[in-house]
Amino acid sequence: MNPIFHIAHKELKDGFRNRWILAITLIFALLSVGISWFGAAGAGVIGFTSLPNTIVSLASLAVFLIPLIALFLAYDAIVGEDEDGTLLLLLTYPLSKGQLLLGKLLGHGAMMGLSTLLGFGASAITIMIFADGINAVEVIRAFGGFVLSATLLGLVFLAFAYVISAWVSEKSKAAGGALLFWFTFVLIFDLALLGTLVATEGRFHPEVFPFLLLLNPTDVFRLINLVGFEGSGQGVLAMAQDLSFGHGVLYSALIAWLLLPMGIAYGLFLKRPL
Repeated sequence: MNPIFHIAHKELKDGFRNRWILAITLIFALLSVGISWFGAAGAGVIGFTSLPNTIVSLASLAVFLIPLIALFLAYDAIVGEDEDGTLLLLLTYPLSKGQLLLGKLLGHGAMMGLSTLLGFGASAITIMIFADGINAVEVIRAFGGFVLSATLLGLVFLAFAYVISAWVSEKSKAAGGALLFWFTFVLIFDLALLGTLVATEGRFHPEVFPFLLLLNPTDVFRLINLVGFEGSGQGVLAMAQDLSFGHGVLYSALIAWLLLPMGIAYGLFLKRPL
């Protein structure tokens, strides 16, 4: 068996044995079905409202959950193996550091992708079965794009986790770094942009400002799933509402966000003493 797939298979088996996949799937399924049917309860409406509203609500949920889950799924991928003494053992086999890193990405990514598909797919199936007058093809298309972009977002934050894990020397520091990355990209970045916009009364290069959203993978994910729907942009995303960001550009940005930290993680891993 190829060493990369061997490592991926090991990580996937660990995910099933430790019930990571089951736990993540249940979290996604319960929250997505709940949002699909009770998302408009504040307005006095119970039940499925519309497909755009559902995707927008799920994207708002996923942008908080998926990065956090991905970071804590893989923050100890390297430093944890090092502390347990298994990293040196693994590298005594005919296995390079690059193959080990790619194998872990493939295994953890399969866990995230499977959990995302099953969890959010439960919402799609529920809508197709119980919602009146719904087009199954539209549901599959909308949820297919959502699951694809959500899986890519998870892969990006898995790569961030590998950067942290290859950099630090202790698992406790890796956990703290994972939280710092989550706060930075999920909360602080948008607050900083919004604060800059408010402080300059909207005069901070308004033509350039929306493109700064591409510097945050969580904003790229939300642009893919939110801006396509009328009136869905909120906060700093409202600045990009009318821009012609095609899906090709946005998906390319997410892939670039995956490749960049993976390259950094590989460089740090090569320099890491064993």
